[in-house]
Amino acid sequence: MGSNRFIHGAAWALCLSLIAGCGSSAPPPLMDIAVIGFNDFHGQLEPPRQAVPVPAATGAAQVPAGGAAYFASAIAALKARHPHHAVVSAGDMVGASPLVSALFLDEPTVEAFNAIGIDFHAAGNHEFDRGWRELLRLQHGGCDKHTLREPCQISRPFAGAGFPILTANTLQEDGRPLLPATGIKRFTERGATVTVGFIGLTLRTTPTMVTPAGVAGLRFADEAETANALIPLLRAQGADVIVAVIHEGGSTTAPVTEPGCEGLSGDIVPILQRLSPEVDVVVSGHTHRAYICDYGRVDPARPFLLTSAGVYGTLLTEIRLAVDTRTRRVARKSARQVIVQGEAFTGAQGRVALHPGFPVFAPDAGVASLVERYRAAAAPLVQRPVGQAGGPFLRQQLPSGESVLGNLIADAQLAATRAPERGGAQISFMNPGGVRADLVPDEQGLVRYGQLFAVQPFGNSLEVRSYSGAQLREILEQQFDSGTNTVQRPRVLSVSEGFGYRYDLSRPRGERVSGLTLHGAPIAPGDTLRVVVSSYLASGGDNFTMFTEGRDAVGGGQDLDALEDYFRTHSPVAPPGAGRIVRAGS
Repeated sequence: MGSNRFIHGAAWALCLSLIAGCGSSAPPPLMDIAVIGFNDFHGQLEPPRQAVPVPAATGAAQVPAGGAAYFASAIAALKARHPHHAVVSAGDMVGASPLVSALFLDEPTVEAFNAIGIDFHAAGNHEFDRGWRELLRLQHGGCDKHTLREPCQISRPFAGAGFPILTANTLQEDGRPLLPATGIKRFTERGATVTVGFIGLTLRTTPTMVTPAGVAGLRFADEAETANALIPLLRAQGADVIVAVIHEGGSTTAPVTEPGCEGLSGDIVPILQRLSPEVDVVVSGHTHRAYICDYGRVDPARPFLLTSAGVYGTLLTEIRLAVDTRTRRVARKSARQVIVQGEAFTGAQGRVALHPGFPVFAPDAGVASLVERYRAAAAPLVQRPVGQAGGPFLRQQLPSGESVLGNLIADAQLAATRAPERGGAQISFMNPGGVRADLVPDEQGLVRYGQLFAVQPFGNSLEVRSYSGAQLREILEQQFDSGTNTVQRPRVLSVSEGFGYRYDLSRPRGERVSGLTLHGAPIAPGDTLRVVVSSYLASGGDNFTMFTEGRDAVGGGQDLDALEDYFRTHSPVAPPGAGRIVRAGS
C-alpha cells in the first residue's frame, strides 16, 4: 500500500509540473485584452515638435513626443505586453498633413501604418479632404488620379491600406456604407474564445468641414443611431465586447496623464447620452484633446470607458479589458495614456528636453527608413527659402477671435487678387480651421516652403466674388449662428487689412454684427464688394452657406502660392496687428 501511495504522489507532482498537465487546459476565468487607441495622426511622420503637458509634480511641465518611428516602437511595446490586442485609430490618420506626407497624397502615412500593423481605422472628416474617391484609393490602392497632385510618385503601384477603413454612418445613395461598417477580432486562450466587435463612425457634420464636391452623393447618418442599430448584427456574429471607434470628441479638465471626467463637454456628449449601454469602450477623436473618462461616473446606466489620445501621434491609449470567459462580458476595464517620447527638440518656447520620468522609445528601423525615403524626396521643396519674417505668426485666437496668422493669410490672399485682372478683390476672409500650424522663422528670420505648407496643406484655390453689404453682414452673422457655429462656439474669420467691424454676442440673433467699414468708410447694405476666399469657403464650408451666393466669380491661384508670393514680395514680413475686429466687452 505504501508503495502505491508513493507512486500516486509522484505522478501528481509530475502532473503539476507540466505546463499542459492536469487542470492547465481549463479556460482562464478572465481573459485580458488590450485595445491600443490613437486618433488624429494627420500624417505626422516626422517628430511634430510637440510636447505633452504633465503635472509639475513629475519634475517637468513638458515631455517631447511624436514621430512615426517612435510611434511604431511604442505600439510594438504595447503589443508585446498584451498578447491579446487590437490597435484602432479614431479618424484623421491623413489630411492636413505636413509636406513629407501630403506631397505624396498621404501614401507614406498609409504605408507606415501598414508596417506598424493596425487592425481598424474609422474615417474622420479629413479623410474626405480630397474626396471620397481618393479615400477609396487609399483603401484599395492603385494610381487613379483624383487630385491636382500625382499619385504613386514613389510607390508604383501604391498598394493601399492593409487594414480596414470603417465608415458605418457614411452612406451612399443606395443606403450602403461607403466602406465596411464594422470589424471583428477574436482571441483564444486555452479553449476560450472572446470576440470583440468594432464599429467605425465619422462625425455627421463632415459635409460642413470639407469641400461639398468631395462628399457629393454621400449621407452622414446619426452616430448613436447607427452604432445602436449595428450592435445586434455584431452580437449575431458572436461579438462579446463592443468597441465604438468614432471621429468625434470633447474635452475634460483632467490632466493628460490622469483619468477623470471632470468638465466633460463637447459634441461627443449628446452622442454618449444616446449610445446603447451595450457598448463597452468609446475610442474618440477630432478635438485633439487627451482624456480617459469612466462615463459610468457621469451616467451609471452607461458605464462605458471613453478615451482620446490627443493629436499627432504624441500619445497612445492603453485600454485594458478583463473579460469573464463564462459570462463573456467585460468584468473590469481601465486605461492609461502612454507618452510617445522619442527625441528632444527646440521650439518657439525654447528647448524641450527628454524627461527621465517617462520611457524613451527607440526608433523603429523599418518605419524610420520609410520616412527617410519620403523625406529625402521632399527635402528640396521643404527647405526652399521663401522669405524673411519679423517674428512668429501664431494661430492662437486673440480675444476678438481673429489670429495673427489668419490675418496674414487674409492679407496674402488679398494681395494676390487685388489687381482688376485677378478679380479686383477688396476684402479677404480666412477660416481658422484652415490654419494648421504656427509659422515660426529660424534664428536668422528665414521662412521655408515646408513651413508654409504646414500652415496651409489643403491645396485650395482662391475665388473672388461680389457680395452686397447686406450679404457681407449675413456672412459675418453665420460665425455665431449656422450649424456648429454658435454663440458658445463661434467660428470667427480672420480678415484682411483695411476691413473692420464689431460684434456683440449678447445681442439677439441677426443683430450681433455692426459697424462694417472698409478703409474707414462705412459699408452700406446696398454697396457691392469684391471678396476673396478659399474654394472651401466659397462652396459653403464651415457652415458659411452665404458665401455660395456670391456673383461674378473669378478664379485665382492656389492659396499656398499666394502666401509664398506674399513673402517673396513683402520680406521681411512683420506680424500684422490685431484689432481689425472688435468684440464688445473684450
